[in-house]
Amino acid sequence: LSKIYEMVINNDPSYAYLLESNADVDQKLVMAHVFGHVDFFKNNFMFRHTHRKMMDEMANHATRVRRYQDKLGVEPVEDFVDRCLSLENLIDYQSPYVKRRPDREAPEGAEAERKVAQGLKADREYMREYINPPAFLAAEQKKLDEEASRKKKFPERPERDVLLFLLEHAPLERWEHDVLSIIREEAYYFAPQGQTKIMNEGWATYWHSTIMTQKALDASEIIDYADHHSGTLATQPGQLNPYKLGVELWRDIEDRWNKGRFGKEYDECDSYVERKHWDKRLGLGREKIFEVRKHYNDVTFIDEFLNLEFCVEQKLFTFGYSDKHQRWEIMERDFRKVKEKLLHMLTNFGQPSISVEDGNHENRGELLLVHRHDGVDLKLDYMRDTLRNVQSLWRRPVNLVSKVEGRGAMFRFDGGEHSDRRAEL
Repeated sequence: LSKIYEMVINNDPSYAYLLESNADVDQKLVMAHVFGHVDFFKNNFMFRHTHRKMMDEMANHATRVRRYQDKLGVEPVEDFVDRCLSLENLIDYQSPYVKRRPDREAPEGAEAERKVAQGLKADREYMREYINPPAFLAAEQKKLDEEASRKKKFPERPERDVLLFLLEHAPLERWEHDVLSIIREEAYYFAPQGQTKIMNEGWATYWHSTIMTQKALDASEIIDYADHHSGTLATQPGQLNPYKLGVELWRDIEDRWNKGRFGKEYDECDSYVERKHWDKRLGLGREKIFEVRKHYNDVTFIDEFLNLEFCVEQKLFTFGYSDKHQRWEIMERDFRKVKEKLLHMLTNFGQPSISVEDGNHENRGELLLVHRHDGVDLKLDYMRDTLRNVQSLWRRPVNLVSKVEGRGAMFRFDGGEHSDRRAEL
């Protein structure tokens, strides 16, 4: 068993079942794959903030929701849950790792910036308290504070976590607030899995392949295993298989660091023949993949390690719909375009980045959302459904600024009908 522990860095006694039981090939394959996932979840930095007892917490969530159903009825609670689930991607995926908000305590010197009421001018000092009695000064100070409050931006800076903003400021009933907080908490729990899908599945595939072929199978089981494994890695034109891309990139990293295909000397070598036969026999591959497993997510993983040679070897390409030929076809094989497209798909899960810009738009209590346009227009039907569901929580009209066909536009839903107009960006 010590060999298995060394390979997966996880001395779980259930490995004994994998090696010694009468489990069939399917069971062994599933267990070996799961062991790879367990190691990844345990060691990757994206899961450092994960609630380790979330399964128990989710059971508590289900109990709370059922209580609301018993009290209020199944239909209204399910309808509210559905609306919240349609908004669960409106969170700040980086907030567990990046501090966005300042400390709640007032910064030093904040009081000094507050305007103080001076009252009316008094030519004689002894007349000041008669001309400006305390009640008058208090009234003047209140006016100044109210004016400053109106001018103060709300929120002070764009809020990427739209659900958090709604929890803090929307006029929700207590049960609605509780249900929305449940949806948000679970969205953050599952977010790291979406941010490491390619790495995670590739890592598990790498290790189930290693364990199965080196330790867990006898000769009579190899063909069955190969049949199942090939199904896992199968790809179809126009579709991305995270298992395939992930495991091939892990193997490429291991091979490159074993042969020393990295660093200044290798990067500056412009001879195709030399690069193809480059082998410094460093044997650093296994050490490197454990390091990468710990410190990267999908975006940084692809950005750092997907290179030209890998792209050519794996025959990667982008595809799209050709208006000229009226069909879907290969658009680009250029390495830079392929990598850019892949990174775009992975950033924010390929979903629109929307933040709260103003919670009191035009001083009417309306909500203003802003879409950070990244070259892809919003799907208008999805956008209208999103506005409708956000408005149902905010209880006031909701606006969204975006760009459509290169022009700024503001979309609005007031609870009854949708409208849109030109807007400056």
